[in-house]
Amino acid sequence: MEMDFDLFMNDVVRQARQEMEISGYKQLTTAEEVEETLGQKGTTLIMVNSVCGCAGGIARPAAAHAVHYDKRPDRLVTVFAGQDKEATAKARSYFTGYPPSSPSFALLKDGEILTMVERHEIEGHDPMSVVNKLQGYFDEYCEEV
Repeated sequence: MEMDFDLFMNDVVRQARQEMEISGYKQLTTAEEVEETLGQKGTTLIMVNSVCGCAGGIARPAAAHAVHYDKRPDRLVTVFAGQDKEATAKARSYFTGYPPSSPSFALLKDGEILTMVERHEIEGHDPMSVVNKLQGYFDEYCEEV
C-alpha cells in the first residue's frame, strides 16, 4: 500500500502549525503580516518553524515551555519555512547578520534584531537547554508580564 506523500506532509504541517497556535504563537503567513507585526513597538519573538525532526522534537516544545516565565516578549509569532515562503523571506530580511536557519528563534525590539537562537543551537540539544537560552534572552531584553 502506497501512502500519499502530499497528504502525509499536509498533515505534518497542519499539526506543526496547531502546536504553535496552542502555545500562543500567531501564524504570520504573508509578507504584509510580518511587516505589520514587526513594525510595532516592543519585543517580538519569531519562531521559524519547519517540518524537520529537530523542530518537532526540540524547537516547538521549547517554544511552548519558554513562554511560561516572569518576563516574555510582547508578541509571539511564527512563520513556516518551506510553506509560507514570502512571510519567511520577509521575516529573515529583519535578521541582519544571521544566515537563514530553520528551525530558529529571533528576538526583535521595535523591528530590530536583538539576538537569535539558530538551528545549530537547537539541533542535537535538548528542549530545556533551548528554553533556558530563550528565557535568558527574555531576562535580558523583555519586561515582566
